[in-house]
Amino acid sequence: MPPDSTTTTAARRQIGSPHRTSAPRRPSPPPSPPPKRMKLLTEILEKAAHAVVEREDYGDVICEQCRTGERPEELLLCDKCDKGYHMKCLRPIVVRVPIGSWICNKCSGDGQRRVRRLSQKKIIDFFRIQRYKKDDIKEKCRSLQDSRKRRRRSLVYQKKRRRLLPFIPSEDPAQRLKQMSTLASALTALHMEFSDDLTYLPGMAPQSANQAKFEQGGMQVLSKEDIETLEQCRAMCKRGECPPLLVVFDSCEGYTVEADDQIKDLTILAEYSGDVDYIKNREHDDCDSMMTLLLARDPSKSLVICPDKRGNIARFINGINNHTSDGKKKQNCKCVRYDVNGECRVILVATRDIAKGERLYYDYNGYEHEYPTQHFV
Repeated sequence: MPPDSTTTTAARRQIGSPHRTSAPRRPSPPPSPPPKRMKLLTEILEKAAHAVVEREDYGDVICEQCRTGERPEELLLCDKCDKGYHMKCLRPIVVRVPIGSWICNKCSGDGQRRVRRLSQKKIIDFFRIQRYKKDDIKEKCRSLQDSRKRRRRSLVYQKKRRRLLPFIPSEDPAQRLKQMSTLASALTALHMEFSDDLTYLPGMAPQSANQAKFEQGGMQVLSKEDIETLEQCRAMCKRGECPPLLVVFDSCEGYTVEADDQIKDLTILAEYSGDVDYIKNREHDDCDSMMTLLLARDPSKSLVICPDKRGNIARFINGINNHTSDGKKKQNCKCVRYDVNGECRVILVATRDIAKGERLYYDYNGYEHEYPTQHFV
């Protein structure tokens, strides 16, 4: 018998009917506005630290230092304050036109940069100094005594061919920590890592490209005795016995290096380190401390050392203005490229006795004499 049409919904639920009724619908809320994909210009300007105003005519720009508009091709415009500065009027002097944006010293605060001291633990961690036992110290002293005896015996031979000398670290451990602290602070300020070695990274020149036999005209070979001296210097640096050098900040020259003790002629000061790359890849690089490593017979295979990400104290030793007699008088060290066991290496060596407090300068050109140094201080 068909169910009565008057059967209620409650009755259908009681007899297990599959039919369900829906609850009364509530009015739907108003649609939300679509999410903003772009901020309004007014919001951006309220939060922006500064606004760059485009100007069509820069003919009235003058240098904030010399107050003239001469040599407009050398004027740099700050991307923050929009003021102009001559490259040679800046302190420190800007060598090349920077790639990309440039901020003046007043806006960046670099004019107040100073070298700060670090704690002993931070210095040890920064330079990855190897700790050694007392037995190692005795063995080191014994080897130094033996080397001095050999020097006395070979005095006549040394007069015929001058040998390179290892640097003599400061005897006071606290003074050595101070020297390393100045270097660590300068590297940190330039966002660099410390490295005493040549670095080969993917996308740059491989280690196989660094072969002295590729040098056009040949390369000066470092003798066996001098290689031992170079390795002795590297071993001392790994133990935290650094050369007696300080990194100081000068308002005119920027970071520079001065002797913290007397240094003898022909003393090894440092080995140039950094990332190795082909010159063709760095033709438009604005790094001011690139150093020639290999001048190959095939120019496309020539190499440079780029200490913009990794490097050591050699990166802060300044070049001289070799176009003036006063500039040449300041030169007290030289940068020489050597064949060391078939590999190209660059070593900085003292060319005369250097007094304590004297700043270090070398001819940036080396043997090439192609780089302009008129703007050097």
